[in-house]
Amino acid sequence: MKKIAILQSNYIPWKGYFDLMNMVDEFVLYDEMQYTRRDWRNRNKIQTSQGLKWLTIPVEVKGKYLQKICETKISEKDWGKKHWQIICQTYVKSKYFKEYKDVFEALYLGSNEEYLSQVNYQFITAINQILGIKTKIRCSSEFELVEGQTEKLLGICKQCGADIYMSGPAAKNYFDEELAKQENIKVEWMDYSGYKEYNQLFLPFEHGVSILDLLFNEGIHAKEYMKSFE
Repeated sequence: MKKIAILQSNYIPWKGYFDLMNMVDEFVLYDEMQYTRRDWRNRNKIQTSQGLKWLTIPVEVKGKYLQKICETKISEKDWGKKHWQIICQTYVKSKYFKEYKDVFEALYLGSNEEYLSQVNYQFITAINQILGIKTKIRCSSEFELVEGQTEKLLGICKQCGADIYMSGPAAKNYFDEELAKQENIKVEWMDYSGYKEYNQLFLPFEHGVSILDLLFNEGIHAKEYMKSFE
């Protein structure tokens, strides 16, 4: 039974994103979707001594209301340097920062990608390597896409030869499970509840931050605070 998930690419996603990816055989980055502002595509949160802080990649949006995620361009070349400075200031005293410093420093200071999707992909694949996630990643541009929200997703499932489609719970608001039944595709919903707290550097504890926080604070023990490695 082949299981797949289809999600838009996010910038340095939270642990739940990687758990979902690790629970399927194939993961599709759904970047043919329209870019949405003030969303997770180009930003994420870290926990600092002053509380939660957004790290946002500046992108070109003026007059581009219908652009796709994969068409979204980065608007400032030095964004990586700025983000890396903040990350260093925040996590320099965390237990495992030194262990992953070289990997992320190279990603941030060496990034010269023009498009947001490419940056997100680089970070996602690097984090997968750290966690040992071997799920195959594909892009939605590889597939023939049809009209309709549910129809698009089911079309990708069929082209992947999937028997099971696994999705985050937010999709329950629009996904038509009856259509999936008609296509003989079983739907499973990811449960993001019940995560254990870990040794976060700053309080109050916050689950909904970038997985960088978990890696820098727990290092090799990060998997113990995720669901797909249990």
